[in-house]
Amino acid sequence: MTIKVGDRLPEGKLSESVEFDAACPMPPKEVSVSEAAKGKKIVVFALPGAFTPTCSAKHVPGYVSNIDQLKAKKVDEVWCVATNDGFVMAAWGRDQKAIGKVRMMGDGSALWTKALGLELDLTARGMGVRSQRYSMLVEDGVVNSLNVEGPGKFEVSDADTMLKQLG
Repeated sequence: MTIKVGDRLPEGKLSESVEFDAACPMPPKEVSVSEAAKGKKIVVFALPGAFTPTCSAKHVPGYVSNIDQLKAKKVDEVWCVATNDGFVMAAWGRDQKAIGKVRMMGDGSALWTKALGLELDLTARGMGVRSQRYSMLVEDGVVNSLNVEGPGKFEVSDADTMLKQLG
């Protein structure tokens, strides 16, 4: 069943690395979704995968460039979630100049994505199980808005849409 407005985020673990040793990310740390979301206003956006065209050219850059405007609307954190491991998410975050602005969270086995009901099976295209493209506003672990994209679309999960929804 797909998560909806008014639902509490499912428990889950994501992985995050923000430290680097020369060229490589340090081992990711496990992040408890419920603990990390407790008492915070968070924008979560998810996408099919790191280093993919729309994700790298539009989705992540939009949130990075609008981080100050999102913070001005009382957003505590912005999370980017993809079904990649924490090492890949860290390297991509560094490439996108997102480190310290957007938390780049890996859901390598898509367990949390499946718990949300927002998985996308791209096995036939050689990409395995991925995440649908979406954004959501979460306050103290409860979903206040949810914007799920149609297949192949990038129209409602962008930073501009979220800023409008924040008022």
